[in-house]
Amino acid sequence: SDVYKRQGINAEYGGGTSQRKMGDELRLFSGTANLELAKKMATYLGTTLSPAVVARFSDGEIKVQIKTNVRGADVFVIQPVCSPSVNDNLMELLIILDALKRASAKRITAVIPYYAYGRQDSKHALIAPITAKLVADLITTVGPSRVLSLDLHSRQIQGYFNIPVDNMKSDPVLCNYIIQEKPEILHDLVIVAPDAGAAKRARRIAATLKAKIAMIDKRPKDSNSDTVILDIIGEIATNAVIVDDIIDTAVTISEAASVLKLKGAKTILAMATHGVLSPGALDLIQQSPISEVILTDSFPVTNVHSHPKIKTLSVAPLMAEAIRRIHNEESISALFKL
Repeated sequence: SDVYKRQGINAEYGGGTSQRKMGDELRLFSGTANLELAKKMATYLGTTLSPAVVARFSDGEIKVQIKTNVRGADVFVIQPVCSPSVNDNLMELLIILDALKRASAKRITAVIPYYAYGRQDSKHALIAPITAKLVADLITTVGPSRVLSLDLHSRQIQGYFNIPVDNMKSDPVLCNYIIQEKPEILHDLVIVAPDAGAAKRARRIAATLKAKIAMIDKRPKDSNSDTVILDIIGEIATNAVIVDDIIDTAVTISEAASVLKLKGAKTILAMATHGVLSPGALDLIQQSPISEVILTDSFPVTNVHSHPKIKTLSVAPLMAEAIRRIHNEESISALFKL
């Protein structure tokens, strides 16, 4: 059976035997960022996480020990770069990749369900970093063969890597939930982008659900004021679903929900792939007109289990199936469809 121990930052995992053969050379490893998601993916694949230890030296340095032979193996390392320890999780990923590279793994795929620093994907000021490119350079330098990600903040991030990047979409998971669990809202539904950056995603989901589309328009009240006026561009329907890739502070979706309520929407939902949910976000959601927020488990699900408005869906089958197809040299294009 699997052995999972976590005391502080230390973690030991892996062991057991495969339940369903996929090829003797496939190995799954995980950092400590989201072990639950990694275990679900391994279960879907009929295997277990390969044994490894992630620990700390006394001065805080990360120590990694791979406890199995990976020479000639097709290796997948599952590690979202997410809070609450974004930088530690990034270093864990880099160190695990380096260890596997030096152990002569035949092919290494970095499976990154959440890619931190992706929101800084261009220069937003005269003197500013492009951290999405910086992190891509760090990962590429360590030497993985490819990256498997989920809903990168912008598509251009794929071009920051000099190796293949498969950017999966959570649309099938989220849309299937709406179709199967919320069929009553489909007859008069509008998909709402909370800002211009979410417009393409909203258009894609609206096409899938055969819904109307709208966008929240924000503009300054005047040149001397920080106050913004929010309005709706597009049609309003009885039911509205606000869509985005990330919910962090929840300010954007809360403001959007308030505008939709004023414009006549009766049922308001929100859905996003990555539930960052910084401190204060859950309180904002609770106070907003939103009846349900639908997220995935790309982030470790901790304080949202008991929240009455949060629904968490697993992307483990989606990501695990992508791993299976990559390992077997099969196309993954079918996974982008319902």
